[in-house]
Amino acid sequence: MGKVLVIGRGPAGISASLYIRRGGFEVTVAAKDDGALARAEKVENFYGQAEPVSGSEIIRRGIAGAKRLGVNFREAEVVALTIEEKGFSAKTAAGETLTADAVVLAAGASRSAPPIPGLKDFPGRGVSYCAICDGVFYRGKTVAVLGAGEFAQHEADILSLTAKKVILLTHGQAAPVVDSRYEVHTAPVEAVTGDTRVRGVRLSDGSDVAIDGLFLAWGTAGSTDLARRLGAVVEDTHICVDAHMATNVPGLYAAGDCTGGLLQIVKAAYDGAVAGLSILKYLRSTS
Repeated sequence: MGKVLVIGRGPAGISASLYIRRGGFEVTVAAKDDGALARAEKVENFYGQAEPVSGSEIIRRGIAGAKRLGVNFREAEVVALTIEEKGFSAKTAAGETLTADAVVLAAGASRSAPPIPGLKDFPGRGVSYCAICDGVFYRGKTVAVLGAGEFAQHEADILSLTAKKVILLTHGQAAPVVDSRYEVHTAPVEAVTGDTRVRGVRLSDGSDVAIDGLFLAWGTAGSTDLARRLGAVVEDTHICVDAHMATNVPGLYAAGDCTGGLLQIVKAAYDGAVAGLSILKYLRSTS
């Protein structure tokens, strides 16, 4: 029986898991938290709710229904996703490896980067969103990772394989536990500097740090971050999908806020349903 990994347990991810599981396939939903909907105090515009209901309660009901059908749940942050000879392999922050024949990216919209002057001035000219994609271009050079969590730690580990030096910029956040390979600066970044490309960063403590490249790993690895690493087409902060919620990567689907459009529960649930039904066809055609 085929296996599907759904990343994200909001309306899109849970909706997809319901259709896939009812279709007879094994489904695992992996997520670090309940996403943006959990922060909604009251929801009054969702079909079937006679009275206002909290976002966290909607999520609780969705998860309960999925578990009743036999969907597996993992409390885990997926920090890397790769294509294997057969299917996909996902690595969690805890070091666990999850494999699947198809994947649904439903971890919500990409988190915006901190509003640092100069950060948006160097796309493709020293600012990168993917260590595994662009790390090879910085072989033997000095690079920095902007971030302080497990995602940033993972990107630093990838870059350390080829870069001469890796610097971790936590931008005022508490520094994670890192080994001696990394130079850590906890002062907030005041500006990204350069000419035709990135040359350095200026910190609030008055120091200037010279770098050849800056990798963004702010917050957690969102759907668009994972999509980029697999070569899926991403425009701005949205994953490009067709009418079946399929990306340009065979077996990789996306649903919900990460695909853009109306940022509403009903749209996310619809996307998940389409993705789930499309995956059923995909797995049956490839088995």
